[in-house]
Amino acid sequence: MRILHLTPGTGNFHCGSCLRDHALIKALRVRGHDALMAPLYLPLVTDREFGAQELPVQIGGISLFLQQKFTWFHKLPKFVHRWLNAPDRLRKAARRMGMTSAKSLGEMALGSLLGTEGRQWGEWKKLIEWIRGHGKFDVISLSNSLLTGLAPAIEKELGIPIICSLQGEDSFLDTLPEPYREQCWEAMRTNARSVRRFISPSQFYTDLMHRRLETAPDQIKVIPNGIDASSFTTASPDPNWPTIGYFARMIHGKGLTTLVDAFIDLAKRGTVPRVKLRIGGAKTPVDDKYVAELEAKIRAAGLANRVEWHPNLSFKDKVHFFHDLTVFSVPATYGEAFGLYVIEAVASGVPVVQPDHGAFPELIAATEGGVLCKPDDAKTLADALESLLNDDELREKFSKNGMAKVRQEFSATRMAERFEAVLQEAISAA
Repeated sequence: MRILHLTPGTGNFHCGSCLRDHALIKALRVRGHDALMAPLYLPLVTDREFGAQELPVQIGGISLFLQQKFTWFHKLPKFVHRWLNAPDRLRKAARRMGMTSAKSLGEMALGSLLGTEGRQWGEWKKLIEWIRGHGKFDVISLSNSLLTGLAPAIEKELGIPIICSLQGEDSFLDTLPEPYREQCWEAMRTNARSVRRFISPSQFYTDLMHRRLETAPDQIKVIPNGIDASSFTTASPDPNWPTIGYFARMIHGKGLTTLVDAFIDLAKRGTVPRVKLRIGGAKTPVDDKYVAELEAKIRAAGLANRVEWHPNLSFKDKVHFFHDLTVFSVPATYGEAFGLYVIEAVASGVPVVQPDHGAFPELIAATEGGVLCKPDDAKTLADALESLLNDDELREKFSKNGMAKVRQEFSATRMAERFEAVLQEAISAA
């Protein structure tokens, strides 16, 4: 099959969606498919070197922003667009992404989802022409449903089947101010009619998005996200310094406040001597104030020397980060669609403690690599971490079970096999 996968880039930090997409495309190629990944908005940051990408950014984020403001912008000379879409310029713009107002985010999201009826279409139609000029694709894959504004035009003008992955878009859309929130959901429900198949990473998210997108009963298929498990080494932490790990974006929504409070509680108990906390993951300038507040809280508890901060690591450094952990937790405050960081930790042989909501119960059951605890409850989390840190035998059991299960059910190869079957189903569907 000849496959075009359209995926947004982040410009300067790793995200679970980008890593999943890159692993998927590589695995599809190994299976003999002509799979092409085209970045949108900003350059991709994958598990290769910083900023690695296979194609130039097709539709730049700066151009789209200006097109939203000025509907004549797409008519400017090509050299203006090339200058604006230079990779270094887009990465510089990415560093200011957190400074965008909620109203502007709502306008941009809605403008994209409205497709031909939106103010951004002057730019988006260039992508349609680019696709038309690159030969016949058997199927076009959208990385997430925020790109479905393209679906009706692709279906009508190009006649190419479309599949779309679902990757936690509800948590973004539900934070938009009205009237953009409901208008975006309504536009997505309309666009969903032009998507042959949606792919969800968990049954939890399938059920949620089936209700919210009003999809047909068999329109959403579950395909768990996968990773190249061989890239991760088996953890070997220092037994003298039991270490709790966190690796996700450094924000409240991922539960970092809950984890810091649980760590302070656990350290004060004295039941796990010399316990440490290692915090890694993406951090943007807009997160600096939040992180500074947590650092102040940790200093006030007299524990600054037992907490390490590792923002914006390369993939190689992330692998090493997991290698030094005893247990792991990202106690997200909302129902995650998946949680790739859980699979990465378990693939490294690190037992996990996750809140009992979202997709986490499915992941814990499927990997047998950890335990669940009450959501948004620092004391309950501290209790679970304490129990696991003081039980060498249980940690060893979770470690062995988890690594085996990830390699069996959550590999990039297994994900590509399942994805291939859905692609074939979408192509053959009337």
